[in-house]
Amino acid sequence: MRWMLVWMFLTLPAQAEQNVAGEFDYYVMALSWSPNWCAREGDARGSDQCDARHNYGWILHGLWPQYHRGYPEFCQTIARPPTRRMTSEMTDIMGSAGLAWHQWRKHGSCSGLDAPAYFDLSRKAYETIVRPEVFRRLEKTVKLPAKVVEEAFLKENPLLEPDMITITCRDSHIQETRICLSKNLKPVPCGQDVVRDCTQQDALFAPIR
Repeated sequence: MRWMLVWMFLTLPAQAEQNVAGEFDYYVMALSWSPNWCAREGDARGSDQCDARHNYGWILHGLWPQYHRGYPEFCQTIARPPTRRMTSEMTDIMGSAGLAWHQWRKHGSCSGLDAPAYFDLSRKAYETIVRPEVFRRLEKTVKLPAKVVEEAFLKENPLLEPDMITITCRDSHIQETRICLSKNLKPVPCGQDVVRDCTQQDALFAPIR
């Protein structure tokens, strides 16, 4: 019991330094391929994001404050939460107001920004990256190496280097493109816990409906 109390005392300072709003090293911007999410789970949920009228391709999953190792989440902040109007206004790039709300609670609260500023920065981050048009031209589901997706982004974004971007997979599908950005949205190298590329050679990639 004595040693446990000592251990708890010694770890308190480290824990106190985590999850402090505005204290982080860089951002990870996660771009999700909406048709793949819909094929994996969105259709089964009946998500409006998957309705063909939207024509979604790469959507903004989130802009995540990141440490060089690990990340803060659900930070205490005096900033007011976003209104329904704010989250609804993000659906054109995020797919749903629900996702926008969740991203604010988990990640935006750690940015040190209020909700309007965080969503504005998220939109600017989304607009800084050219999303390869080639994927929007697919007419059927294809299998491809995850590396092909990374190479397409590198080709369209000359300021990106291979250590600034990673591709993730889930359930045999391409899931996300994650790009590391400084606090002023310049591409920067990712931490070792972020830059873990999917190595699948036959990952599924669904077309826009």
